[in-house]
Amino acid sequence: MSTLSQIIQEVDTVYQWLDEQLARMDSSCRACGDCCDFEAFGHKLYITTPELMYFQHLVGGPVKSMTTGVCPYRIDGKCTVYPYRFSGCRIFSCKGNAEKENALCEQAISKFKTVCDKHRIPYNYVYLQAGLEMVSSAPDFKMKNSKSPRPWDAVLGPTQLDIFCSPSERVAVVHEELV
Repeated sequence: MSTLSQIIQEVDTVYQWLDEQLARMDSSCRACGDCCDFEAFGHKLYITTPELMYFQHLVGGPVKSMTTGVCPYRIDGKCTVYPYRFSGCRIFSCKGNAEKENALCEQAISKFKTVCDKHRIPYNYVYLQAGLEMVSSAPDFKMKNSKSPRPWDAVLGPTQLDIFCSPSERVAVVHEELV
C-alpha cells in the first residue's frame, strides 16, 4: 500500500472515530449550512495537512478556491462534500457543547499529528481558504507535501504565512470565537 493510500485510510479512521464520538455526545447537526458561511456565522475553519491530502484525493475533480467567506462546497445551503468534510465540520454544531467540542477537537488534532509523524509529513494547521487555495493552485500538493519540510512555502510566499496558526494560537482563536 502506498504512503498516500495509508494516509487516506488513517484519516478515514480518524473521521470514523470522530463520528462515533459525536454520536455519543448527541451533538446533532441540523444540516442547515449556516456554519458554512464563515463570515456570517462569525467563525473560521482550520484544517490539517492529512485532511487536505484526504480531501484532495477523494473530492473528485479540481479543488475549488474559496473566494468569499462561504465554503465553495456549500451549494443551495447544503454541503456537497459531506462524506469528505473536515474534522472541524464534523465536530462543530450550532447547538453543541463548546467545551466538549474543543476537547474532541484536541483529540482529533493529536491523531492527525500522529499520522504526520508516522509518514514524515509536516504537520500544519491552516485556515480553510488558504488550504483550498494551496491545493487548487498546486495540483501536485500531495507530492510536494510528502517531500518538502515546509510545502506551504512552495505555494505561499513568506508574507502570507500569517494565515497559519500554531496549536496554542489556534486554541486561543477557537476560544475567542466560541465566547
